[in-house]
Amino acid sequence: MKTVLVAEDEQNIREFVVINLERAGYTITEAETGDQALELYDLGGGQFDVVILDIMMPGENDGLAVCRELRSRNPSLGIILLTAKTQEMDKVSGLMMGADDYVTKPFSPSELVARVDAVHRRVALAAEQKQVARRSEVSSGEFTLNLRNRSFSKSGELIELTQVEFQIMEYFFDNPGLALSRGDILRRVWGPGYVGEEKIVDVNIRRLRMKVEDEPSNPQHIITVWGLGYRWKA
Repeated sequence: MKTVLVAEDEQNIREFVVINLERAGYTITEAETGDQALELYDLGGGQFDVVILDIMMPGENDGLAVCRELRSRNPSLGIILLTAKTQEMDKVSGLMMGADDYVTKPFSPSELVARVDAVHRRVALAAEQKQVARRSEVSSGEFTLNLRNRSFSKSGELIELTQVEFQIMEYFFDNPGLALSRGDILRRVWGPGYVGEEKIVDVNIRRLRMKVEDEPSNPQHIITVWGLGYRWKA
């Protein structure tokens, strides 16, 4: 069962999202506010694959607050933000808080379903990899990826990564020293059918540097390849 929690206070937009995702085979739970979204998430035992959050919602918890809270509870959860064209900084803030993607209003049914499908594929793949690990551990310098329990550590100290961050690090470990374009990273992590913008890679790299580097402003491991993308140096 493919389960999605949709939190949107505007009824017409929420109904539009629900109708199109149900047609695509998803089982939907609806919330009108961020507070209600958190309550429904708890009532469902956290058994959602993807959560869609409108950034601007009434109440104490808006979409960004709910995003931050859900990400802290579940690193594997797929999170998509619904934003307006004028909310550029909110988009970046949401991605920095752990959102996987965002959809800008107004959006078409095909774009919505494509974005949700892409996030759901990553969530499903991560769940499969937890059950059947291809390898146990992969090391690169002082860093270790454990593919059995999907953990990442530096000098033996665990660092919590989202699923997107983990998949980027796995791609780096598979290609040490090689220059990987933003397009390469998008295709590997977000899938070949992803229709979003390449800057989502840069935001995730920025967040990874804050976790991996001793001095994020002077990275020694995740190196920028100007005009192309990034390379990993142990």
